Amino acid sequence: MTVAREGSRHPTLRRVVGRQATYHAQVEQFEVVGGARLAGEAAVSGAKNSVLKVMAASLLATGTTRLSNVPDIGDVPIMAEVLHGLGARVEGHAPDITITVPGELGFEADYDHVRRIRGSVCVLGPLIARAGRARVALPGGDAIGSRALDLHVMGLERLGAVFDNTHGYLVAEAAQLSGAQIWLDFPSVGATENIMMAAVLAKGTTTIDNAAREPEIVDLCNMLVAMGAQIGGIGTSTLEIQGVDELRPVEHHVVGDRIVAGTWAFAATMTQGDIRVRGSSHEHLEIALDKLVQAGAEVTTYDDGFAVSCDMRPRAVDVVTLPYPGFPTDLQPMAIAMNSVADGVAFVTENIFEGRFMFIDELVRLAADVRTDGHHAIVRGRERLSGAPVRATDIRAGAALVLAGVVADGVTTIADAFHVDRGYQSFVETLTQLGASIRRVPDDTLL
Repeated sequence: MTVAREGSRHPTLRRVVGRQATYHAQVEQFEVVGGARLAGEAAVSGAKNSVLKVMAASLLATGTTRLSNVPDIGDVPIMAEVLHGLGARVEGHAPDITITVPGELGFEADYDHVRRIRGSVCVLGPLIARAGRARVALPGGDAIGSRALDLHVMGLERLGAVFDNTHGYLVAEAAQLSGAQIWLDFPSVGATENIMMAAVLAKGTTTIDNAAREPEIVDLCNMLVAMGAQIGGIGTSTLEIQGVDELRPVEHHVVGDRIVAGTWAFAATMTQGDIRVRGSSHEHLEIALDKLVQAGAEVTTYDDGFAVSCDMRPRAVDVVTLPYPGFPTDLQPMAIAMNSVADGVAFVTENIFEGRFMFIDELVRLAADVRTDGHHAIVRGRERLSGAPVRATDIRAGAALVLAGVVADGVTTIADAFHVDRGYQSFVETLTQLGASIRRVPDDTLL
């Protein structure tokens, strides 16, 4: 039974349950002919930043958990391999998969799988809670800067785990986890998730102060509560968790992907287009949508999403990335891309990941006028960009470069298309339906 949908665009991985995954060299790039105005409807699937975590949460209960609204993206079958290596069985394909977890789990998540997606480190908490030990390879993922695991380790140590770092692996043991008072120096999403997933099976009460508040955290909390966990303060910066003896498998619908939804919102504004987005709540993007209104766009909200239209060259808007509910760091590349064709000068400040500005060198190849100074970028808008060969450095940078290519004169090629496939379902197909001239072509430089 394949995990990836038949014919899906995931050339990096084809997984068959029970077999070893094969990782292929990526030889595709996007070719974009500029000058399109994007209009139409874009459907948003489940969130990449949630589905990997709820897949990991399934390890907390023996039996079969069913997930719906699973996105057809490259990271899902890789995460399925991580779970398979721990003894779980993953079946089905997007948008519906099942995860069957045995009574006795393995405890090692090896480097071959974990190196591909950083999100796989979220198995650490569930393994310590269920198996009493874990051996998890230090993760890979996007090249967007340092994302140390110090807060993960600190919180799990407060619960009673003992850690060692040896030969590229985090090794943890815990005879018994006990509730604790935990303060996070920074509202880390990953640390909040790992600590929470361990605490739900710990003895006593755990309080996490300065916890992350992202919608994906709320989604994970809702799944854990359905499994029988006792969690108070959901959606706030203080989570109170009363440990229980065991959890049960559930059916869970993954929350819509607000970052994909935000990408299409910026696409509508920067191409002076009109896009109706379905499948993601506008409430999860309040600040980002407000920035687009400041830029001159009109935003209309609906029960199942929102619409963004813009009939003028956007105005430059300043952006400062912050933890939720602040402006998402994952949408910062789109904000810079939009400001590169806006009227005026914008200041963009990146407070989350220092490596987010790596893609600016590629954007400058498209004739964007962007200067950086530490974690600040000054963007002077031009009426048009100019097509050129560029390279995606991460998921969101790749998507932003494609949008920049849509508003550039001539042809733009974006190498390393696999990055975008890790986070966007049917990316080329959606853009084509919206009116873009885009296709996948072989990357001859790698042949």
